[in-house]
Amino acid sequence: MVGFRIKRIIKLGIKSLWMHRLRSTLTALGIIFGVSSVIAMLAIGEGASRDAQEKIAQLGSRNIIIRTMQPPEDKAATGQQQILKEYGLTYNDAERFQNGIPDVQVIVPNRRLSQQALYRNRRASIEVIGTVPWYPEISSVRTKFGRFLSTTDMRYKRGVCVVDERVVKEMFAFDDPLGQDVKIGADYYRVVGVAAEQVKSKASAADKDKDATGSKKAAGGNVGGIYIPLTTVKDRFGEMTLQASSATGMSLERVQLQEIIVQVQDIDQVLPTRQSVETLISRFHKKNDYEIVVPLELMRQARDFQRIFTIVLGSIAAISLLVGGIGIMNIMMATVSERTQEIGIRRALGAKKRDIVIQFLSETLLLTLSGGVLGIILGSLIPWAVSHFSEMRTVITSGSLALAFGISTAVGIVFGLYPACRAANMDPIDSLRHE
Repeated sequence: MVGFRIKRIIKLGIKSLWMHRLRSTLTALGIIFGVSSVIAMLAIGEGASRDAQEKIAQLGSRNIIIRTMQPPEDKAATGQQQILKEYGLTYNDAERFQNGIPDVQVIVPNRRLSQQALYRNRRASIEVIGTVPWYPEISSVRTKFGRFLSTTDMRYKRGVCVVDERVVKEMFAFDDPLGQDVKIGADYYRVVGVAAEQVKSKASAADKDKDATGSKKAAGGNVGGIYIPLTTVKDRFGEMTLQASSATGMSLERVQLQEIIVQVQDIDQVLPTRQSVETLISRFHKKNDYEIVVPLELMRQARDFQRIFTIVLGSIAAISLLVGGIGIMNIMMATVSERTQEIGIRRALGAKKRDIVIQFLSETLLLTLSGGVLGIILGSLIPWAVSHFSEMRTVITSGSLALAFGISTAVGIVFGLYPACRAANMDPIDSLRHE
């Protein structure tokens, strides 16, 4: 009996809406565009958030990264030409972190240089990364072919290297890179391994000059990285670099290490260890020549920003649903006025107020639910089109679909309830007299 009654209500609602097809379609468009905009905006926001979090996660959630920064010019030394500038992290800093902080598990000192690499007649701008054999333990670098650097390479300062796949594609073409010799500067290096190319999501142009560890390249044209034992880099490249400046002319800069990566044993120790690192390094670095990056903090900030971003985008998109709801209320009020005599006849034949409310509310829900379904389809196509025709990543979550559909249903109930109640409260006598 109940099923038959529900079926009859739905059939009457569809018949009433079909009699005014154009008006019903135009009214449902507000819900369709509102639902699709909610889904599309949330998908864009979620995609941007996951993009940022994946980049940060590559740095390691248990890592603390200390990087060399060029200190600001001393105002007292204005007008005086400095021939030698010495700043940044040192090998002593790495030893202090290892011996002075109890929670440290791994210490990785790195030296980074922009150089030209030559293989046969092919030349490319690359980033030399002087590092230690245990570097893959605290990074996302993985050896695809061959091997990574060894402790023997470090001890004997061997001229060996590991190239990443981007360098292989640029320089070696169809040649097998393993066992080949690459010239960097004035020396040759034997390729002993190939590092897998980092999995990168579609990023903005601002992120393209950063490597897998998140540090900015020294030169924007570097095609990839070549890993060389840190002792070899220190021995062959030294610590001095010649810098040209329009203000001071030529000057020498001495930088021992570009970064030191500290890994702690447990993620709960990251923030306390960060304070210990900052306290320790500030004692020996009076200049502001370093920065401390904690990926865990960046990840939390990215999540907080994503939450705010989602709320803002969802609120903007929800406004269109609100406008669509107002349009539905307006149309249903007009429908009630047009069908006043019909309402009077139904009441005279014994229909209760509840029956009138259900009748008009069912029509409103049919409009919003059909608009919600079509809006979900359109809202799923828009993010796909954005990802297909641009470099922007989008992610559609089940939560966004449920939220958009739930809001469209709520709009139908909220904005359809008043016209339905108004129709039910009409006086049957006055309704029959209505022309």
